[in-house]
Amino acid sequence: MNTFPKIYEKIKQYSTIILHRHTSPDPDALGSQAGLARSLKLKFPDKRILCAGENDEGDLIWINEMDKVTAGDYQGALVITTDTANTARIANKLYDQGDFLIKIDHHPDVEPYADLSFVDDKAPAASEIVADFIIAQNLPLTKEVAYPLYAGIVGDTGRFMYPETSTHTFLVVAKLAATGININEIARNISDVTFAQAKLQAEVLEYMKVDASGAAYAILTQDTLTKLGIDFNEASCTVSTPGRIKDIIAWNVFVEKPDKTFRVHYRSKGPVINELAAKHDGGGHALASGANAKNMAEVKQIFAELVQVTKEYRKTHE
Repeated sequence: MNTFPKIYEKIKQYSTIILHRHTSPDPDALGSQAGLARSLKLKFPDKRILCAGENDEGDLIWINEMDKVTAGDYQGALVITTDTANTARIANKLYDQGDFLIKIDHHPDVEPYADLSFVDDKAPAASEIVADFIIAQNLPLTKEVAYPLYAGIVGDTGRFMYPETSTHTFLVVAKLAATGININEIARNISDVTFAQAKLQAEVLEYMKVDASGAAYAILTQDTLTKLGIDFNEASCTVSTPGRIKDIIAWNVFVEKPDKTFRVHYRSKGPVINELAAKHDGGGHALASGANAKNMAEVKQIFAELVQVTKEYRKTHE
């Protein structure tokens, strides 16, 4: 693991810095990217600092909007990825066109793709790592900087409910809150859903199939999304819905994309599922991961694998 000072020295060497995050971003992806970009802009007003993505922020656009980034911007640039474990998930595939690549992440380091990296898979959020970096290097920590970082930490800790949340997490968020950010507004922005999204959550429970093992799944088709007037990115509001049911231990939510492939969401209350996601062009945390399925045959395979690890988990924990 490389130290923060080494990363900071690289940052000081480049006049153009382009920050990337993962595709289909969650609050932590956008928050870590935006928080670092905003702090660096305040510290180095003469540098050109850009946030690159695929304009797939969806209903999380309140955290940050992407900049217009062209291939020419990467000439001699420093590229930094946040919250992205493997290259397949990096938004905007121009990331490797820069002069030097830095990775800041909290997922297991299954693909050490960068020239320089700081990876702490015990941290609950990449935004917490970025906040630590900003504080350690005495970079600007204003309301503008703290807002997306706080959103990222709240999002990836499940409002401080997930087991990775630590006493250090609360020390960090206390410093972020001390800048004067509206923490109530952030909580509402993360938890509030539209009426259409609420209907979609009800559809998930309606479509949910539960195996005797405690594994469950739901498939949301394009027809369902179109009927409710919801786009693909807005459907992520359904991912945590099955977790409210006591009998469900692990679950998949499959969301059909316009090209008829599926975005796969894995969530768990115990069984380790990130290794399953890695088999299907994905990855993530032990209890929260994402992947992709090419067709219904792969959807069935993915759920069969989830049933198996859930059965094994129950054998060892009951």
